Amino acid sequence: MSQSRFPALFSPITIGNLTLRNRIVSTGHETHLSEHGKIGDALIAYHEARAKGGAGLIVTEVALVHPSAVFVADPIRVDTDECIPGYTRLAEAIHRHDTGLIAQLFHPGREMLASEDGTAPVSYSASAVPNERFHVMPRPMPLEMIAEVIASYGDAARRMQAAGLDGVEIVGSHGYLPAQFLNPHVNKREDHYGGSSLAGRTRFIREIIEDIRRKTGPGFAVGLRLSGDEMSHDGAGQAAMLDACERIAADNAPDYFSVVAGSSATLAGSVHIAPPMYQEAGYTAPLGQGIRERTGITTIVTGRINQPQEAEKIISSGQADMCGMTRAMICDPLIASKAEAGRTDDIRACIGCNQACIGHFHAGYPISCIQNPVSGRELRLGEAPGISGKRRVMVIGGGPAGMKAAAAAAERGHAVTLFERDTQLGGQARLAQLLPHRAEFGGIITNLTRELELAGVEVRKGVAVDADLIREQAPDAIILATGATPRWPDFEGRDDLHVVDAWQVLRGEAKVGKSVVVADWRADWIGIGVAERLAQNGHSVRLAVNGYMPGQTIQMYVRDAGIGRLHSLGVETLPYMRLFGADEDSVYLQHIMNDEPVICEGVDTLVLCQGHTPENAFEGIVRDLGIEFHLAGDCIAPRTAEEAVLEGLHAGRAV
Repeated sequence: MSQSRFPALFSPITIGNLTLRNRIVSTGHETHLSEHGKIGDALIAYHEARAKGGAGLIVTEVALVHPSAVFVADPIRVDTDECIPGYTRLAEAIHRHDTGLIAQLFHPGREMLASEDGTAPVSYSASAVPNERFHVMPRPMPLEMIAEVIASYGDAARRMQAAGLDGVEIVGSHGYLPAQFLNPHVNKREDHYGGSSLAGRTRFIREIIEDIRRKTGPGFAVGLRLSGDEMSHDGAGQAAMLDACERIAADNAPDYFSVVAGSSATLAGSVHIAPPMYQEAGYTAPLGQGIRERTGITTIVTGRINQPQEAEKIISSGQADMCGMTRAMICDPLIASKAEAGRTDDIRACIGCNQACIGHFHAGYPISCIQNPVSGRELRLGEAPGISGKRRVMVIGGGPAGMKAAAAAAERGHAVTLFERDTQLGGQARLAQLLPHRAEFGGIITNLTRELELAGVEVRKGVAVDADLIREQAPDAIILATGATPRWPDFEGRDDLHVVDAWQVLRGEAKVGKSVVVADWRADWIGIGVAERLAQNGHSVRLAVNGYMPGQTIQMYVRDAGIGRLHSLGVETLPYMRLFGADEDSVYLQHIMNDEPVICEGVDTLVLCQGHTPENAFEGIVRDLGIEFHLAGDCIAPRTAEEAVLEGLHAGRAV
């Protein structure tokens, strides 16, 4: 099977003077892989992996065009010629693989996330209208500053052309500065950039495009990224954006529109910047279709497109000309080449968890992927070490850590057998997929199972390992990935009330009463998910969180969306709570800041989401047997699937 299965996706397309081999785009996304604001080896290796994997076009992350655009520490800047050498190296690396390269040009306006030195900078916008998410009150841009910023876009584009790139993309999406001029709720100006007329609101963007065209050669591609609907209470809706795109297309039209959804300005809108798995696959395609039909201009659409089948459907149906598959390529940089070769079963599909990609970025770390730890670590983990001789490796435990360890060891050439005492693989991922809006998490099991098959791992399910079996197998090395079990802390009255744990609830092993308290120590997706599931099933739920909010430890878009659903379901949330005790119908909590008591009365069932206890009994057995062993995942210390898979990779490469 070949590209004939995806004829639209793998047909060439031309943008400006740039002809692309296919319609798959790695759209601009921040990576935290730059070196003090410069393009360095780590970022080049990251993007080159996607180009080598078959991407048609790579759009680099936002780069600041003007000193007033600084919104995080050490941002990539293109406001001086110092940026040219790094971009030149990147362009040479990407073009070696017949992939196009376009740079994003960026000014956040009022969307100021942080600063270079910890002090709050002065932010500028079309008008003095504050945003809701970052609580920033901007300063209206004077006319001379508007002219200066417009010129800075053109100067930056000139530098990108000098560096050998194929084009630039103006970031007007997600409520950033160009969008602030477009939005009549934000643009209250009364001059010729004013918000009372469509011509005024679009003038800023039209003049940016004009300046770029004037300062770059013919055929240099100019794209415009916009939110087809900002999906916020004070955002520009689809109708307004369609009108704006039509006006822009009529005068100094871009070579393409890159269409997304949402806005950085509100918590509700920001969820769409990297939509979690509860969003339907390809849900933004109608937004792209509207702009494509209204303007006739080449359109890229991005938003939860994680499989080539989805991209083919969107393109062949005329909803877009190209598809952004960014997180899909973070998860599997080879998705394009695998799809073109007809190896769709071998694609490691993104599950939209947001944990290690944008979750890492928000935490200030280089992005990666919970399923593919090599992403973002190409220089350190890109090549597996060779082996001096084939060894017999025994992996005990068939959760994500054990599955990844077994696959990694077998890929290097070892003879690997994985033992799982249950009749199914997947460990805690099988429970995670039972939480509301988390069904797609089960994809990690599907993907790792395929990795085991491709690597030639022998899998033995329903087998409880003991010392005798280990002696019988006589392995040269053992990898222990035995996981963890629910933690039941000691507390007064534990035997007086009906008490169950999250695993029992999810497995349907416990009959839960009408009135429930969920005691959530981890403040992660388990407490939120269990509370939501019980509320959906008609229970009255109080969620007591040992933190300042539910979901405190998880990626903000996943958390915020979850908190919104809990509110809609009537779940009462109690932050800053420590579980203290219980009796026959009450749960006793303590406020974690002052130890004052908080009593929940009329409780039928207490559900424990109190973390996990490692299953590490085998460690002593293996030590006594004197066999080389390695540990991975929760049996070391209970954490998440991300650490399990990363440690599984390390263990599989260590034997």
